[in-house]
Amino acid sequence: MAPTGERNENMGAIAGDDDDNEAQNLWATILGEVQSSSASNLPSTKSVLLLGDNESGKTTLVAKLQGVEEPKKGTGLEYYFINIKDEYRDEKARLGVWVLDGDPSHNGLLKYCVTKDNFEHNLVVLVASMSNPWSIMESLEKWTNVLREHIDRLKLQHEDRREYEESLVRFFQEYTEPEEGQSSQSVAAPRRDVNPLHPSASHTEEDRVLLPLGENTLSQNLGIPIVVVITKTDAISTLEKEHDYREEHFDFIQQHIRKFCLQIGAALVYTSVKEDKNCDLLYRYFEHRIYGFPFSQQAYVVEKDSVFVPTGWDNEKKIKILYENLSSMKAEDCYEDVIVKPMTRKPVQRDAEVIAEDEQVFLVKQQMQLSKQPAPGAAGESPLRPPAAATNKQSTSPRPTTPQASSSPKKRVLDGKNPQNTSEGMLANFFNSLLNKNTRTPVPTKAVVDSDKAAVTRDATAELERLTRSKKTPEAKPNGPDSSAS
Repeated sequence: MAPTGERNENMGAIAGDDDDNEAQNLWATILGEVQSSSASNLPSTKSVLLLGDNESGKTTLVAKLQGVEEPKKGTGLEYYFINIKDEYRDEKARLGVWVLDGDPSHNGLLKYCVTKDNFEHNLVVLVASMSNPWSIMESLEKWTNVLREHIDRLKLQHEDRREYEESLVRFFQEYTEPEEGQSSQSVAAPRRDVNPLHPSASHTEEDRVLLPLGENTLSQNLGIPIVVVITKTDAISTLEKEHDYREEHFDFIQQHIRKFCLQIGAALVYTSVKEDKNCDLLYRYFEHRIYGFPFSQQAYVVEKDSVFVPTGWDNEKKIKILYENLSSMKAEDCYEDVIVKPMTRKPVQRDAEVIAEDEQVFLVKQQMQLSKQPAPGAAGESPLRPPAAATNKQSTSPRPTTPQASSSPKKRVLDGKNPQNTSEGMLANFFNSLLNKNTRTPVPTKAVVDSDKAAVTRDATAELERLTRSKKTPEAKPNGPDSSAS
């Protein structure tokens, strides 16, 4: 029989082991609860990538989904986040949003947002604007090629990429349209251990037979979920007024976009931030497509400015309904041939119109300017006469007696000579006075000029007649007997 002290020590050791086991079980229980609760939380690895041309409304759309009134624009690759909240489980998460600049030089930045490791957690949004409908298809095809080239550069494992592509096919095949009047509460919540972006194949005995897809459905399967968003649908009214767009034009645009969405397996949403159309619907569709939230919104293709086509709903037979409204165009017509870009004429910069001044006003101004300018040479002298100082100097000098002094009257007039004893000199003085008079007087009006011309003509005619008579008058013969002899 063991001593009493040893028995008490053994009992204490057994009790201590029981306490340790109980403590370990308690910690295991706590860790299990934490693990189970963390598994039910919303994942924080999800993100959305927006691709589109500049001025297509990407940043404005993100600001609307955030609940921000004034969007903050950047360059290159921008990052935002949208708050997601599960009202039923009171869980929150932040959905990362990448916005790539429309400049092709920034396409290399895609390697920072869509990588090989997070590929399965990304959703891509292709954005185009209804304000430029002639460039919608070109923009969508361009950015689809950019995305395809980037995915090819990731060099995903062949098995992984094939699984991503097959998951998109299953999503199309398993799509069920919500019943009319069905609420989101009545829709069963999906399992959280399944990625809604890439649902796994089900292996239960109750699997239903999945129908094959159409020939053009997912013909360009990129292995990543895509949503096509057409922004600025409020511009439809402007297109109708300024460019004469009709209902068939918008049906033609819609059928081309829906065919394109079928090829890449994308959903289609028409939005308008200005008129707040389908912005809340797009937010709820993101919750459903990325996090698996219940979603009961049916497809809507009646109104031309608020179209909604969820992934998996559309097919070529439904698209053909739009053909009935096409009268002046055919569904197979080239998009750019029907939706033609209008000619933009550059505003002609015309010179300011110059109003011609009245002729009489112009002449009066010229008269005033001429009256202010001094005459050439000394003031008051005629340009054909030398200055007064030179004339006085010549008058004081002795008169030469050489034969050159008896030059022609014209030359003497030009040289300033003033012969006093001949009729030619008198005539020259008369005309010089007329010239001197005309240079000193301002420019007269037409009536004054006519009267001056008439007066000058009369004076000149009288002077010429007087000189002529003086030349023709014979000299008086001397009286006496010697006159006959001479």
